[in-house]
Amino acid sequence: MRAYGTSGRLPRRTAAAAVGLILLAGCGGSGDGGGTGGAGGTGKGADGGGASASPSTPPGDIPGVGARWNAKVPEDARQAVAVYGRGPDSADATVVLYEKRGGDWQRRESWPGHNGKKGWTPDHREGDKRSPVGVFTLSDAGGVLADPGAKLPYLQSPAFAAPQYWPKTHWNDFDLVIAIDYNRVRGTSPLDPTRPQGQEKGGSIWFHMDHGSGTSGCVSISKSGMTELLRTLDPRKDPVAVMGDRASLAG
Repeated sequence: MRAYGTSGRLPRRTAAAAVGLILLAGCGGSGDGGGTGGAGGTGKGADGGGASASPSTPPGDIPGVGARWNAKVPEDARQAVAVYGRGPDSADATVVLYEKRGGDWQRRESWPGHNGKKGWTPDHREGDKRSPVGVFTLSDAGGVLADPGAKLPYLQSPAFAAPQYWPKTHWNDFDLVIAIDYNRVRGTSPLDPTRPQGQEKGGSIWFHMDHGSGTSGCVSISKSGMTELLRTLDPRKDPVAVMGDRASLAG
């Protein structure tokens, strides 16, 4: 695990002051407890359709992902976390970890998960309760819990803790976090509130621990799944997230 550099890093002493803005305006979403109710699912995730290799998958392409999105995956990327949403307005998803071996993407692990309680959007906006569709790099991590052996830079801080006025089922959401590089500065803590594209485009889109229903824009999976991702995703392999509802990803 490598440490954060000094340039652009949110100092620990300011993290607590900034976290209220981040959690309420980011994945936490307007103080509603990280996605309580709404289109929340059962925790079983999607059925995995489109997440496995098939004879129709061109060599070198991520299964279930069309040419337009595969073309956006950086050439040097050798790890990908694909999030296959059940539908454009569904909060249920299947999360699949792939590694590129011999020029092809090989499925390594998969987990049921959740995305935004209102589904997906190609034009994410602050507070829309939808997860952004697209290809995003993965470069930074952190959480309330001690580093579980992450290869990505990891910041442990109590500033990640969800507000205590949220439902108790949501208190552990941010025990383990991987920042999805949507409208943020790479190489900084997930707590860094900087939004290069402006506040209206939202931010603080993370992989985090699941509470059994939809989120306010993040992607959530089990604690064991988060631990596996943290121990596997390697900055030397330029990991990316490829995420969206299945129809959008296939297009």
